[in-house]
Amino acid sequence: MPERTDFLVIGECVADIVRLPGAPDRVHPGGSPANVAHGLARLGHEATLLTQLGPDDNGRLIRAHLADGGVEVRTDGAPDPTPSAVVTLDGEGRATYAFEVTWTLGPVALDRQPRHVHTGSIAAVTEPGAATVLAAVDSLRTAATISYDPNVRPALMGDHAAAVHRVERCVALSDVVKASDEDLDWLYPGQDPVGAAERWLTTGPAVVLVTRGGEGATAVLPDGRVEVGALPAEVVDTVGAGDAFMSGALHALAALGMLGAAGRRRLRSPARDAVGDVLRHAAASAAVTVARAGANPPDEAELRDALGRG
Repeated sequence: MPERTDFLVIGECVADIVRLPGAPDRVHPGGSPANVAHGLARLGHEATLLTQLGPDDNGRLIRAHLADGGVEVRTDGAPDPTPSAVVTLDGEGRATYAFEVTWTLGPVALDRQPRHVHTGSIAAVTEPGAATVLAAVDSLRTAATISYDPNVRPALMGDHAAAVHRVERCVALSDVVKASDEDLDWLYPGQDPVGAAERWLTTGPAVVLVTRGGEGATAVLPDGRVEVGALPAEVVDTVGAGDAFMSGALHALAALGMLGAAGRRRLRSPARDAVGDVLRHAAASAAVTVARAGANPPDEAELRDALGRG
């Protein structure tokens, strides 16, 4: 039985309005950090999401979805509308996004110290709420390990140079960073994504995970790279695939005792076969998610089954 880890995820919820040609719109609970929290809870962990949810239909839908999945939701009580995104899918299930988002998160007192903190996406770079996120991460990182996923949304990133600076500041605060090759290509146009991840590694993280869609994933470590291929899957859509990869990776790291202050030393000098195991769990989690509609990550039994098929 994998170790149960107390996770705090800080970040946005988004109502994903999924649009397919010739079909009625479908509303799915989403938002990258919210998806990660949901994925962790489905994998048997204690997950708390610190976020903002409006007093509207989308907010009630997302709150119920997270509660049903076992996520404890904490908010700052702000009455802003729940963020939304129109997700347009092409014929191969690839998603593009148009956002209507405000992020004004204020400080919220915590009643316990988490073992691990995850953040990323809009919440870590959009002011004024990003200042609250970074202050919380900075205050918690001595007693907790930190993970970060930039989950770049170009339409919301503002000035490119300023966005790169904000992302790099988050990377430097983190122990584990995950980014897609598309994220890295936007941040560093024309540069090799894995090479960019190797530069990130020198600024603070113990490991940087780079996802490459159908080509698999790469873990960048101080002593080199570990790679795995993507698991075969019949793709319905890619919504939430990267978030499922992240929750699957954190689940595996927890099982290996590599999270929390006590696990940081092991995380800083991991065995290569252990890192390969982390990547396989993450890839299997993503494969389950892309095979069904919306951000719908696996539970423990589904993840074990996917690993067995892979």
